[in-house]
Amino acid sequence: MTVDRDQVLRTAAALLTRKATATMDEVARASGIGRATLHRHFAGRDALVRALEELGIREFEAALDAARTDEGSASDAVRRLIAEIEPAAGLLAFLVTENQLFEGEMNQGWDRLDSRVSAVFQRGQRQGEFRIDLSPAWLTDAFYGLVSSGFWAVHDGRVATKDFQYMIAELLLGGARRSVEQ
Repeated sequence: MTVDRDQVLRTAAALLTRKATATMDEVARASGIGRATLHRHFAGRDALVRALEELGIREFEAALDAARTDEGSASDAVRRLIAEIEPAAGLLAFLVTENQLFEGEMNQGWDRLDSRVSAVFQRGQRQGEFRIDLSPAWLTDAFYGLVSSGFWAVHDGRVATKDFQYMIAELLLGGARRSVEQ
């Protein structure tokens, strides 16, 4: 039987976004394969998480591309990015938490993502749309945090799925927007 590695990763991502503490046995069961087969593809949890990280980076880059973040106002670009990242929000939430375990071993893909998201906030600042007293790096981290929190709020049933994009955009942009008095 040929194992579709990407399908195993997507199944693992779906499981781990619902249950971050899932074991390799649980991942194998959810994927419909044996533990030994899973270990032939991923030597352990760290290797699985690294592969999930690569998948998450690819999905986030695709969301950035689809959001056309260089077009229109920076606020509109942020709203489009929130909409495009929503399907991968659970994986992003898992990776943001899990990556804290790999201190000092940052995947270069995150640097690319950070730069692209930060560029949207920088553009908004240059154009007078966003506050300049909040660094683009901080706004980028706030974006990740809100997407992650939004995922968990929807996942746990505290917020309706239909409100995911609205609540993140309103809180993030409401705090980032430059007021007339400034």
